[in-house]
Amino acid sequence: METLTIDVAEKAQIKSITLFTLFVICFLITAFGGVVSTLMSTYLPAVVKDMPGDNTAEQLNYLSGLVNSLFIFGWAAGGFLWGLISDKIGRKKAIILATASYGLFTILTGFMTGWGGIMVCRFMSGFGVGGDLVIVFTLISEVWPQKSKAVYIGILSISFPVGIFSTGLTRYLATSWREAFYAGGVPILLALLTYLFISESSIWVKDRSDDLSKPETVNQLFSATNRKSLFIGSVIFGAMLIGLWGIFSWMPTWIQSLVQGDGSKQAGLSMMFLGMGGLGGGFISGWVMNLMGLRKSLIACFAVCTAMAFLLFKTNSTFSPVIYAEIAALAVFFGISQGVLSVYIPHLFPTSVRASATGICFNAGRLLTATAVLFVGVLVITLGGYGNALFIFSLVFLPGLFIVLFVKNIQPGDHP
Repeated sequence: METLTIDVAEKAQIKSITLFTLFVICFLITAFGGVVSTLMSTYLPAVVKDMPGDNTAEQLNYLSGLVNSLFIFGWAAGGFLWGLISDKIGRKKAIILATASYGLFTILTGFMTGWGGIMVCRFMSGFGVGGDLVIVFTLISEVWPQKSKAVYIGILSISFPVGIFSTGLTRYLATSWREAFYAGGVPILLALLTYLFISESSIWVKDRSDDLSKPETVNQLFSATNRKSLFIGSVIFGAMLIGLWGIFSWMPTWIQSLVQGDGSKQAGLSMMFLGMGGLGGGFISGWVMNLMGLRKSLIACFAVCTAMAFLLFKTNSTFSPVIYAEIAALAVFFGISQGVLSVYIPHLFPTSVRASATGICFNAGRLLTATAVLFVGVLVITLGGYGNALFIFSLVFLPGLFIVLFVKNIQPGDHP
């Protein structure tokens, strides 16, 4: 009996170590995705100076914007396609390939001598990053124990913004933009560690063993049941994403419009509150979901974001310190929503199409976001001010709230 007890304890300890290793590697993979996503923005002035040609300032601005846009489009394409690849070849192999690819093309960016090469490398870097953000959350959702799953996925949801913040450290350590892109070597190392220390999802393996009796993946993905779930997931995630980036992108400009004189300090502090509130909300999201339940957590996120958007943009005609508190409250619920949605969406779908469907839900809104954010500038002129424009734009939260209130409540665990 004593020997049996020791064996059980040892197995439990080994499982805990394995899960901890998995979590750390996945956290670092997505965190470095955040680093890679902002490297070009951080070093862009130096890159522009280093490129050949006699482009005008207007042409350089166009090329710079195009480079950043291509990364986002690569990110979205990666989210779609790596999901399909993951459902076919497995979570582990897909993570290894996606991570190694974004690391390799990040390194290659530093060797490019013209805009064409940089654009190709940035698209491919985004392609790998977008894939990892889908596959990592899919893998964790399948292998993590149900009791603590929400907490750890919530913590994992802050890894990407942590990486964005960490880009500042890269800027401090590497003054040369070409040297900075050697940071791509870290994802390649993480791909190797994934190969050595991470096991394939047993749920995916079991599902593949029954694959012959199932319809083709694409047919199953767009079956009647999954079409409904795709619509639900895309609207909910897209509504929050579009609202987030619309407010995030135009917040500094709105703040400065409220300040008499130079409002750069107030704008900077506002963005700090927005960023730190988002990180804090993501970190606590798992505990919030365990306390309130999934559906109530989502309702709270959309309702509070709508209410705080009204308070921010319709009740503040001049700047006051209370704006910082309102921004922080809005950001906390932004952050909570990202953790909750990262738990909710993968479990809307069966294992055989989970990564593919999650990729669609995560990225459908992203394709619309870049275009939608531009309409804020148009609305400013039409509606007479940034406050009115941002409030109208933030009404995108309402479709998400409507869906959560009236859709059938699908809890995590409905699909194994």
